[in-house]
Amino acid sequence: MAEEFNNGNIDDWNELMLIYTAALKQIGTKIEILNDEFQQAHSYNPIEHVKSRLKSPESIVKKLRKHGLESTMENMVEHVNDIAGIRIICSFTSDIYRIADIISNQSDIRVVSVKDYIIFPKASGYKSYHMIVKTPVYLSDRIFDAKVEIQIRTVAMDFWASLEHKMNYKFEGKAPDGLQQELIDCAKIVWMLDEKMLQLNEEVQNYNLQQEEKEEQEE
Repeated sequence: MAEEFNNGNIDDWNELMLIYTAALKQIGTKIEILNDEFQQAHSYNPIEHVKSRLKSPESIVKKLRKHGLESTMENMVEHVNDIAGIRIICSFTSDIYRIADIISNQSDIRVVSVKDYIIFPKASGYKSYHMIVKTPVYLSDRIFDAKVEIQIRTVAMDFWASLEHKMNYKFEGKAPDGLQQELIDCAKIVWMLDEKMLQLNEEVQNYNLQQEEKEEQEE
């Protein structure tokens, strides 16, 4: 809420939240259209489901303080990149990069930064593909380029990340070494599962293609 910040008023805060909510809707709609297009063109949905959220005022203030910044709306807009966040959950790792490429090629979306935690996972074992993008939100009197964080991961990666989040919350980021190591071991198992499932899916696709070619030759 506006009282969490050192300047601005409730109207300014409400307008900012409206802008970031609109940005989430715009990105969310694009993702839905892309998924529908894939279904029509390839009879395949690369996206299992999509989650969106706005960062709470408390979390925004905490992040600003962590970086030694004053709790102002200007600092919030400039330095907090994940006020608006969208998480895209895919079936396979190949879908992650396919979706990221499609989003990057949208004419009205500008990619600000990318962090590939799949190729370069965190020490904890965390894997996901992160993008910070800017999308224009058209107001009655101006255009506001709103930043949105997009996280793309598989179902298995999302399940692991959910457990990690619960552990960090439970132990306030200081889980016992034994549990931390078990979580890292689970991350390796998750990666092996993703790789195996991708391989199995490719085998299924190849089999279907071979069957179609065989049927065409027999006609």
